[in-house]
Amino acid sequence: MASEEQEEAFSRYRSPLVSRYASPDMAFNFSDKKKFGTWRRLWLYLAQAQKTLGLPITDEQIKEMEANLDNIDFKMAAEEEKRLRHDVMAHVHTFAHCCPKAAGIIHLGATSCYVGDNTDLIVLRDGLNLLLPKLARVISRLADFAEKYANLPTLGFTHYQPAQLTTVGKRCCLWIQDLCMDLHNFERVRDELRFRGVKGTTGTQASFLQLFEGDHDKVEELDRLVTAMAGFKRAYIVTGQTYSRKVDIEVLSVLSSLGASIHKICTDIRLLANLKELEEPFEKDQIGSSAMAYKRNPMRSERCCSLARHLMILVMDPLQTASVQWFERTLDDSANRRVCLAEAFLTADIILSTLQNISEGLVVYPKVIARRIQQELPFMSTENIIMAMVKAGGNRQDCHEKIRVLSQQAAVVVKQEGGDNDLIARIRADPYFSPIKGQLETLLEPTSFTGRASQQVARFLKEEVRPVLIPYQSKMGVKIELSL
Repeated sequence: MASEEQEEAFSRYRSPLVSRYASPDMAFNFSDKKKFGTWRRLWLYLAQAQKTLGLPITDEQIKEMEANLDNIDFKMAAEEEKRLRHDVMAHVHTFAHCCPKAAGIIHLGATSCYVGDNTDLIVLRDGLNLLLPKLARVISRLADFAEKYANLPTLGFTHYQPAQLTTVGKRCCLWIQDLCMDLHNFERVRDELRFRGVKGTTGTQASFLQLFEGDHDKVEELDRLVTAMAGFKRAYIVTGQTYSRKVDIEVLSVLSSLGASIHKICTDIRLLANLKELEEPFEKDQIGSSAMAYKRNPMRSERCCSLARHLMILVMDPLQTASVQWFERTLDDSANRRVCLAEAFLTADIILSTLQNISEGLVVYPKVIARRIQQELPFMSTENIIMAMVKAGGNRQDCHEKIRVLSQQAAVVVKQEGGDNDLIARIRADPYFSPIKGQLETLLEPTSFTGRASQQVARFLKEEVRPVLIPYQSKMGVKIELSL
């Protein structure tokens, strides 16, 4: 690139969603080339279907359109749009310029939303198809992690306060379960998407009824043929000028829900990184801080949280848009949808790729985890100790009072003196507990405090996770290396 071109390129705002983060496939899905190339294909489908149903359209015209589907003069289209102040008509003229024989039948009977809305639906469908295998890969990587650490006890937290033990794998399954719900919702929304089809200016198909001289069957067949050509099984039976903008709400709702799932997962990872129990991958030459050389900041998880917040709020745009679509449509949806639909998919694409990278390199520190357990387990084990004393012939109330006093003394050491939890040492030193001193090691074994966590992991992965990943098996092997 010449220096002048470089200067110009870096003198204008570029969305970091594309220039910095997004995958080439998702960036292309929302590109002008994809958009306007799809417009031309839709005009071709319309002409082919109209010819099939008897309108005077020739094979030569069809072949001319087919030969120029990707022969788009973007400069001419921009000049035409500046002159006409209408993007669809600008591209009708541009397509007609390279298809002079077909010029008279391009866009025949159609309204702008025939290409605009139908293309949006194709792009939404294709966007979901790009995200689904990425989401499945993340679930697969985390499932492997959960299986590996299914039996490793770790301190559980409620209210971010120490609670009963769980396992590292069981905690991961909580993340996976949310992502499986997202996967199901992605599939549902994709499968429920319909084509707008061939509906005309206000959705009544009046122009097409006139073209076919009042033949309702041919109008319905035209709608069916074009819908099938575009790869959809069904079209909406009723529309205004546009498909219902509640469809956009449905799509962005599941993307926003994914944002909530990933924000929670990456927040947990960030908290565990602070506890030094678990870390995201950290590269050999990676710098955590420009000032504090020792730092290992969880920057990938932070990026996910940052972008997930943006994704979660984008659903407000289609909610507002759908609520103010007067009668058959108003144009105040257009500019808004150009931004929010693309940004939602680009953002979801980025955070899924980043989370995959994180999940492929998670590092667990079992000794740190064990040390934290030992700091809290003595308090948690007191009920077991009381039960053991009762079985050995002790009085429950007397034992409870002994434990209460010793626990408070140990708490003073921990909280006021900054020392280690010495409750068990105090119990060993108290003659009252002589009958169970030989059982203390067993009573304090961490795995005895994790309940059925290991069994739950095994059953969950077998019954609810692995089966849903089968359709995506061929794409599971892709690994993600992030350059930024």
